[in-house]
Amino acid sequence: MRINRVVTRTGDQGKTALAGGLRVSKSSARVQAYGEVDELNSCLGLAVSLGLDPGLAASLELVQHRLFSVGADLATPPETPGPRVEEEHVTELEGLMEPLMDELPPLEEFILPGGGPAGSALHLARTVCRRAERACVALAGCEPVTPHVIIYLNRLSDLLFVMARIANRRSGHAETLAEFATRRRSRPEG
Repeated sequence: MRINRVVTRTGDQGKTALAGGLRVSKSSARVQAYGEVDELNSCLGLAVSLGLDPGLAASLELVQHRLFSVGADLATPPETPGPRVEEEHVTELEGLMEPLMDELPPLEEFILPGGGPAGSALHLARTVCRRAERACVALAGCEPVTPHVIIYLNRLSDLLFVMARIANRRSGHAETLAEFATRRRSRPEG
C-alpha cells in the first residue's frame, strides 16, 4: 500500500470508504469497531515505549501487526474478499500467554490496575481491548462479523491482563489487592 497524501478531503462530509469502496457514515457500527481496534493498537505502542522488557515488547509487536488484520477484517464487508481473522490467530495468542501464566502466582483477589508505567499502560490497553470487543459484539448484532474477530479480542484482553501482571512483576512493582466496601448494617433508630 502506498499513501501519497494524508489529506484527501473525501471524509469531510462525515463519510468514509470501507474496503471495496462502499461509503458509510463515520458513526456506523463497523467504523466504530475498527476505530476501537486502532485505538487499542496505539495503546500497545504506548506500552512498548514505556520500557517493556524485550520479550514482552516483541510479543506486542506481533500483536500490533495482527491488529491491523483485525481492523482490515472489520473494514471489509463480508461480501468483499479481504484479510480475515482465523482460529490460528487465536491459538497464537494462547501460545504467547501460557508461558507467562507459569511465571505468575495465582490471584487471591482482584487487583487494582496500575503498577509501573508499562504495566499501567497494559492495564489501560486491556480495558480498551474490552471496549473494542463490545463494539464488535454490537456490530455483530446488526451486521455479519467474522466470528474469530470477537474471540481474538476476548483472548487478547486476557493476554494483556497477564502481560500487565508480568510487566509489573519483572519491574519490581507490587500488585495491590482490591478492597471491597462492606455493607454496614443499618442501626435501628431510637
